[in-house]
Order: sequence, then C-alpha cells, then structure tokens
Amino acid sequence: MFSGSIVALITPFTSGRIDEGQLRNLVDFQIDGGTSAILPCGTTGESATMSDAEQEQVVRIVIDQVRKRVPVIAGAGSNDTNHAVHLAKAAEKAGADGLLVVTPYYNRPTQEGLYHHYETLSSAVNLPIIVYNVPSRTGTNVLPETMARIAGLKNIVGVKEASGNLDQVTAIRKLCGRDFDVLSGDDSLTMPIMSVGGRGVISVLANVWPRPVADLVAAWLSGDSRRAQAIHLDIFDMCKAMFIETNPIPVKTAAALMGMCSGEMRQPLWPMAETNVKKLKDAMTAAGIPLAKEAV
Repeated sequence: MFSGSIVALITPFTSGRIDEGQLRNLVDFQIDGGTSAILPCGTTGESATMSDAEQEQVVRIVIDQVRKRVPVIAGAGSNDTNHAVHLAKAAEKAGADGLLVVTPYYNRPTQEGLYHHYETLSSAVNLPIIVYNVPSRTGTNVLPETMARIAGLKNIVGVKEASGNLDQVTAIRKLCGRDFDVLSGDDSLTMPIMSVGGRGVISVLANVWPRPVADLVAAWLSGDSRRAQAIHLDIFDMCKAMFIETNPIPVKTAAALMGMCSGEMRQPLWPMAETNVKKLKDAMTAAGIPLAKEAV
C-alpha cells in the first residue's frame, strides 16, 4: 500500500510554537522534491514533546497543505495504548491516509503485549497502520514471529523496520508475505533492505535532500540496480551525518543551515555542539546541498 520515499517530517518551532508558515513550506519542498508521502508527528517530528492539541494542529496543517497530492501518514505513537488510540482517532477524523505507530517505549512490553497493543489500535480505527520498530529507542524489539501475527490484523499493512538487522528484515519479509510493506527506518540501509524485499524508506535525510532519496528508491523499484547503488554511495555520508548526534538534532540543524526553519528544538534536545555543526556543514557542502548565506 505504501512505498517510495516517505519523509519523517520535522516540526518547525518559533519561540516555542509551531511555525505554520515554515511547516507549509516544508510540505511543498517535499512534494517538489519527489517525496512519495508525508509523515508528520513521528518521532523525528518531536511528537514526544508536543501536546495532543499541537499534534492534531500539525496533522491538520499538513493535510491541508498537501491537498491530496501525496498520502499523509500521521504519527500516532505512545507508550500508553489508550493514548495511542486517541491520537489515531484524531488523525483519522482529520483525514489522514494512514498511521505510523511506534512500539511502546520504556514500558518494555512482552511480545504478547506488543501484539495486543496493535490489536487494540487495529480495532479502534479503519486507517491502514504501519508498525514502527526501533529497538534502540524503545528498548523493545518486535520479533519476526510477532510481526507475522500483527500483520494478520485487518489493517496492519507494513513496518518501518529500524532494527538495523538485515536477517530480521529478511525473516519479516518471509513470514509476513509479499503484500506486507517493509520500509527501511534507516537511510543508510534503504538499498540493502530493498534488496531483500523492502519497498522504500521512511526517511530523515529527505527532510533536507528529498530528490536523491526519492530517486534511489525509484531506481531500485524500477529494476535499475546500478543507478540505485550509485545514488546510495553518493548519499551515504549525508545519511551518516544525520546521526552524528541524536535525531532530530542534526536534521533540524541542517534545515536551519539551509534557511528552511529556525532549527529550534524542544528540551531535552539541545543545539548541536559546534564541532559537530562544522562536520555537518562540511558534509552538506561536499554533497552540494546549498547553505543559506548567513550559514556560510
């Protein structure tokens, strides 16, 4: 159901508030750059430090600005199942086309608990749901056998797989069937994951460099593996630069260096160390990503 380059959209803030003008500009930048779908209020969008009202505001603005040009997949994750249901219902009411639901963090539920978390969400809404498995951030890994059970629920359509484990991705592809969308959760692993049956990426890098991410996925899916490999190698250093500090600190800093947003983040995130800002600038310059005049 979902494939291509899907951006995990940053949320622009100015003086502590959502900057609607910048948010609308970011949406248009993504669509002009060939992005296949927009994903507001994911963890890259700092959903953990946004109120429910703010998340609903961001989803409404993005849906309005997209104007049906591409799908909108709203983040609706929480470590409280009832809260996740609330966010999911709000996104459905707003007109989202799908949901991304991260596994509950900190609680560290069992595999059985994970299954029932998604079963409850599946029963509560009619939108297609993508599971987000990111063990390094949540403390819990959805095992392939559990993913296969979850994939059997009525509207669970795919997984953003960020375990970094290609064996696990391969097992998911085998157990869940070809109709289950496997999407990379790591920009640097997009092509390797597609090589074992993935259909694209939910990308951090696309926030600032959407065209090559979109072209990489399109090349692979069209059968042009040589071009995909060439793009993969071209963007690899920028993929790594996006994680020289905790996400989304580098990508927000990069967007600010391009003049696309203020770069403001909510605590406990903190501005990037100057030594790492220099590394990020160097990577962007080497990639040919234009910096705003004041950032040069």
